[in-house]
Amino acid sequence: MDNYKKVQEILQKLTMDAVIISNGNNMYYVSGFAGETGYVYISAKRHAVITDFRYTIQAEMEAEGYEVITIGKGGYEEAINEMLRADQINRLGFEAEDMLYATYHKLKESLMVKELVPVGDEITRLRRIKTPQELEYIKRAEAIGDEVFTDILDYIKPGKTELEIAARMEYLLKVKGAQKSSFPAIVASGINSSMPHAVPTQKKIEKGDFLTMDFGCVYEGYCSDMTRTIVIGKADAKQKEVYNTVLKAQLAVLDFIKAGYTGREVDQVARDIIYGAGYEGCFGHGLGHSVGLFIHESPRLSPSEEEVILAGMTETVEPGIYIKGFGGVRIEDLVVVTETGCENFTHSEKKLIEL
Repeated sequence: MDNYKKVQEILQKLTMDAVIISNGNNMYYVSGFAGETGYVYISAKRHAVITDFRYTIQAEMEAEGYEVITIGKGGYEEAINEMLRADQINRLGFEAEDMLYATYHKLKESLMVKELVPVGDEITRLRRIKTPQELEYIKRAEAIGDEVFTDILDYIKPGKTELEIAARMEYLLKVKGAQKSSFPAIVASGINSSMPHAVPTQKKIEKGDFLTMDFGCVYEGYCSDMTRTIVIGKADAKQKEVYNTVLKAQLAVLDFIKAGYTGREVDQVARDIIYGAGYEGCFGHGLGHSVGLFIHESPRLSPSEEEVILAGMTETVEPGIYIKGFGGVRIEDLVVVTETGCENFTHSEKKLIEL
């Protein structure tokens, strides 16, 4: 994988001699190494994965074209210092957002380098516009989610608990080809659905409940994310009104979104519809976020996002209404933005399902 060349361009721009990458997703993006422990070291002269014995073979298999350095008794500090000496490094970049203060302090004390300089989000930003291959992986991950949603409808019955449904969903994701869930599934019923990020409980599903299911999986390292809200039994007039308002907001955004708008401008489309229907104060989170190697990437669709959305960026579109003591609705699709609109990777039914 030659993404190290992009990192070398960043080093030139920031007048740094080398960088140690510690963010796991960035390590994978740049080198292909998916181990849980280590660093990727990049300078003008070399690119290497530094890890411990547990991951040496994995690194040799995954990080094609990279040196693989296994640490000894001197730990990471000694291994990095050997490269710093050989490359005559003065200014070394590091990922401050990812690093514990204790780790930074240890490196600062141990590394033989004049300056340790934060690289900000420069390396993370490389991941914002997805390649065609990345989009194929994300599309497949989302398709697995669609399959699971279809199957789970046959499993849901009054008397099943939120935890049982969540466990079943996470099991089905793997059976259908996912590596793992991209985040713990949210299954929230009745008044629990009024909490956007409710944790599944032993609460049993009852007739008359809203049931919100927010879940995703990882395929070839890339995440998916989708949400559907259904009603157990027959929906009442208030439930239909709330649901249809959220759906109207979501469809309006899907029709509006395209490259060139800021995240704030896209978010405003949904917010105007929801607030205009009398639900101001009931939609307290942003409209969406990018998805890739990590489930919550940037740029986001939110009232504070001034970044322009570009073609090739993935975004979730997930408006919601949450009413304390009543329940809540969220409908979420995952799209890739194009110059003229978007391609929607989510195909599950969005008309109100009454089970």
